[in-house]
Amino acid sequence: MLKILKLLKNHKAEVFLVLCLLVVQAACDLELPGLMSDIVDIGLTRGGVPDASQEYIAQVAAGMGDSEVQMHYLWTTGGKMVAITLLGVLAAVVVNFIASRTAAQVGRDLRRQVFDKVLHFSHTEMDQFSTASLITRSTNDIQQVQMVVVMLLRMVLFAPIMGIGGIIKVVGTKTGMGWIIVLAVVCIFCLMMILMLVAMPKFKKMQSLVDRVNLVSREILTGLPVIRAFHKESYEEQRFDDANTILKKTQLFTGRTMAVMMPTMMLIMNGISVMIVWFGAKGVDAMTLQVGDMMAFMTYTMQIVMSFMMITMVSIMLPRAVVSAERIDEILRTEPVIREQEIPEEVTGCTGTVAFDHVSFRYPGAEEYALEDITFTARPGKTTAIIGSTGSGKTTLLNLIPRFYDVTEGRVTLDGRDVRELKLADLRDQLGYVPQKAVLFSGTIASNIQYAGQADEAEMRQAAAVAQAAEFIGEKPQGYDSPIAQGGSNVSGGQKQRLSIARAVASKPKVYLFDDSFSALDYKTDAALRKALNQNAKDAAVIIVGQRIATVMHADNIIVLKDGRIDGMGTHEQLLQTCDTYREIAVSQLSAEELGLEV
Repeated sequence: MLKILKLLKNHKAEVFLVLCLLVVQAACDLELPGLMSDIVDIGLTRGGVPDASQEYIAQVAAGMGDSEVQMHYLWTTGGKMVAITLLGVLAAVVVNFIASRTAAQVGRDLRRQVFDKVLHFSHTEMDQFSTASLITRSTNDIQQVQMVVVMLLRMVLFAPIMGIGGIIKVVGTKTGMGWIIVLAVVCIFCLMMILMLVAMPKFKKMQSLVDRVNLVSREILTGLPVIRAFHKESYEEQRFDDANTILKKTQLFTGRTMAVMMPTMMLIMNGISVMIVWFGAKGVDAMTLQVGDMMAFMTYTMQIVMSFMMITMVSIMLPRAVVSAERIDEILRTEPVIREQEIPEEVTGCTGTVAFDHVSFRYPGAEEYALEDITFTARPGKTTAIIGSTGSGKTTLLNLIPRFYDVTEGRVTLDGRDVRELKLADLRDQLGYVPQKAVLFSGTIASNIQYAGQADEAEMRQAAAVAQAAEFIGEKPQGYDSPIAQGGSNVSGGQKQRLSIARAVASKPKVYLFDDSFSALDYKTDAALRKALNQNAKDAAVIIVGQRIATVMHADNIIVLKDGRIDGMGTHEQLLQTCDTYREIAVSQLSAEELGLEV
């Protein structure tokens, strides 16, 4: 409960107002049974006016008879009851409004905090939390917390006020049946403990099962082409059905547990009513108890029991909300591994010289190095290419420059300054990054190319021309205003790559980072793009990760990686003579005649 209450620290005024209104509502609810008791007892006291002898004397002196006195009392008391009821209803409506509004604000704030935190996660944190889990935590978990905040403000605060007030009123009735309330509370407490022991483990398990369903659903929806290609629809249907069935069984168990609670509670309440009537009737018969007092005692007892029942309902719902709050808090407490220094250096007058100085890198939790003792320099106006077999560490090396990961040993520098000492925003403003898997956002072609926000329309068109995208854009009826679907699903792989390259070119960076970004292009487009890029990026350093010899062979410096180490470095002609790994890759893709080698 304290974890949930911490979420309300920014809503103290609303909580205080709700507390005041709940006191008003409880006072109204507690006052009505006493007035009803007086009305029931009318006629059983002198003049038919309970505890109002002075009023009765004054009314008789005014010439009123007993019946008139009784009717006057009934109208007066009835009017009080109507006014008190309306006041209680008004307080309840305002409490519900404030509680719902506050809970919605808490949900909004949590979603904002979680989203802001995830945006600053590095690749390490993204590997720690799966995408499906992050989606569940941002939606379902926050919804659970939001629902409990409403219950907290509406029921948890109200129940103790009603319970304590009811006990005070019961003591005032002096009926001698207080033991019935004690018996009722003990029965409810035992029921609550049984339900907690049975249901709590299932509630804790439920959120992880929701994660699993989301994970399977996401994999199936994103992998539909592969599933259809291998005709695995039945297998995936079974996999989803297994995850869905386990979640269904858990939800059915908790639902049935909750379903058992209400009838049991009603049984306890009705049993208490029967006991009060039974023993109260004996008191009335013995002339030691008024009928109105018995009815008031019954009403107060029901209010006390209802208070405990509200707490029981919250206690059943709370475990799941606490699990959700812990899962949300886990994200908020996770500090990104990639952080700026307290006073980071600003990047001004960048020339674009990138250097690796004896860099070694190991993934978090890994025992072996992914990269080891990497040293080279990429200079402005020059193209540096990185090639190697699959798993040799090419993409990992590129990811160290924008600080998607930090080096384990050595350092990466930009213009001689360690990238870890630079302001992250300034560092990344100097880089034009094109990922291995082209990423487009829903919107238009123009909004994707101008994503960095630095290019006007002329620069946008120039970037598209450099990326060899202007031709296919011009063929579209809406041109640059043509819509792009989520993930770029309405354009081909080659078009996605060219738009991603255009986005990088439009940002006018000092360093271009191409992570195998030409793989979906044909040789003609590849050659035209590289030629246009060389003319457009004369003053920038270009670092290309590639798999094709044709893409990297014209680079000024080619780095050959093998098992995370540099196996060769030089120009195309030099590496053909000195590096066996490079020669093997080259011969596997081009003929000896094309490479200028002896057959």
